[in-house]
Amino acid sequence: MGRSPSSSEALQLVGGIGIMNIMLVSVTERTREIGIRLAIGALGKEVLLQFLVEAVVLSSFGGFIGIVLALGTALALSGVLQVPFVFQGGVVIIAFLFSASVGVIFGYFPARKAARLDPIEALRHE
Repeated sequence: MGRSPSSSEALQLVGGIGIMNIMLVSVTERTREIGIRLAIGALGKEVLLQFLVEAVVLSSFGGFIGIVLALGTALALSGVLQVPFVFQGGVVIIAFLFSASVGVIFGYFPARKAARLDPIEALRHE
């Protein structure tokens, strides 16, 4: 039988879906800009890379904020509960890399949609 997802995994999934929605809105709002870039010679892989970088920056920023909040909360609670605070840098790095990878995974589909736009249709879009 399969195991149920942990709360951390569920939050990552929700965060990934949020990133995908933000990126889909970004692609829709910038359709004309994408059409112009493609019409003057930009390659689809360049547009794909642009949106993937945006998704990674967005998710990395969210991951950084989450790490700062988690460490601050853990430090504050360790003082209140009078337990030692043990910082493990490896765990923090893994959490940050996982956050960035969520951005790549969930940002790929909107980026692919942007890269596959037909320049003529994109320029007609209003």
